[in-house]
Amino acid sequence: CVMKLANLNPDLRCRVLSAADDYEELQSRFFALGLFPGVEVKVLRSAPLGDPLQIRVGSSLLSIRKREAQWIEVEQLPS
Repeated sequence: CVMKLANLNPDLRCRVLSAADDYEELQSRFFALGLFPGVEVKVLRSAPLGDPLQIRVGSSLLSIRKREAQWIEVEQLPS
């Protein structure tokens, strides 16, 4: 099931399927942060007002705006 990273609940593990395929500048930024197809991501929490999201990519912790997370398609992994 393909979902947007911005719509995931905390503590869900997922795998990146695509990252801003139609927006080269944003895609380059995502790739530099380690957010590229095949990598595992876990949503840790969202800020009190829902934005930004804190995610784990490998051993790195990132904060990403929800409007940017809408550009990342993921599939949920088994718990």
